[in-house]
Order: sequence, then structure tokens, then C-alpha cells
Amino acid sequence: MNNNDFTLIFKALGDSTRLEIVQMLAGGEMCACKILEKFEITQPTLSHHMKILCESGLVKARKEGKWSHYSLSCEKLSEFQNFVSEIRCCTGGECKCE
Repeated sequence: MNNNDFTLIFKALGDSTRLEIVQMLAGGEMCACKILEKFEITQPTLSHHMKILCESGLVKARKEGKWSHYSLSCEKLSEFQNFVSEIRCCTGGECKCE
């Protein structure tokens, strides 16, 4: 992944509704109808949120009948977690400027 990929994920997670959806999907695949039940939003609004999550690569979609089912992309999530875990905060004399 490159910085643009990470930027899309940060943008997707920068919205509280989308962040909550990702937390819900951590429990496994969910139908859009079940996700919609958890929020006071319209179906087009949910579709907008899911489009952003899917475009970030963090969420995968599959169609079954008239409904879409969503799940986390474990590969992308793992890459994102590794990226975030490498960010360090330097304190005191620890920082090495080059």
C-alpha cells in the first residue's frame, strides 16, 4: 500500500457512522439491511457510506439477490494496522533528525 491508500482509509474512518460500521463488521459479514437497522439514515445514505468504505479497500462487498453483504478486508486491515503501529512519538532526546 502507498500513502494514497492510507489516506483513503483515514478519510473513510474519519466519519463516525463509517467508523461504527467498521466496528460492526469486525464481528463478521453483514447484510446492508442489518447495518441499516442500526442507524437512523436512509438507504441512499448507507450506500454512500459503504461506497467510501469499499473504495478505501477496507471493506469488501458481494451481491446476493437484491442485497449487498459487506465484510472487512482482512488483508487491507492488517496492512493498515502495521502502518499505524510503525508511527512513533519521539520524546526527550530520542528523536534523531537527519
